[in-house]
Amino acid sequence: MSALEAARAALAAEHAAVYGYGVVGGRIGAERRGEATAAYEAHRARRDGLRRTVRDLGGEPVAAAAGYELPFPVPDTAAAVRLAAVLEDRVAGVYSDLVRAAEGPLRRDAAAALREAAVRAVRWRGTDVTFPGLAERV
Repeated sequence: MSALEAARAALAAEHAAVYGYGVVGGRIGAERRGEATAAYEAHRARRDGLRRTVRDLGGEPVAAAAGYELPFPVPDTAAAVRLAAVLEDRVAGVYSDLVRAAEGPLRRDAAAALREAAVRAVRWRGTDVTFPGLAERV
């Protein structure tokens, strides 16, 4: 996978995460709403940065879809917390691909994004995984 392909995949994942956090925000309890809002804003910032990165690499940024299929229904706070953890796991996975494909500053940025997603996933889930970003590849 080239750095451009990996950056496009990361951008697509960030679009999905922004959408997903919109759902999380609508179902999360008041005690964790600030955490959901911070994650939403972090993903929006990463998404915007990746648009520039894709252009800098000579590509055309992928557009967000009108909607995304959720992995399960989200009727309540518990499901919203589970969804947030899944979103972070998915984002970590694509950033692990970008870490492998990129060099220099882009690789450092991808590693930072992977770390941030892994930390957020642990906070949402309450437990960690051995190799963040690789759990979904098992």
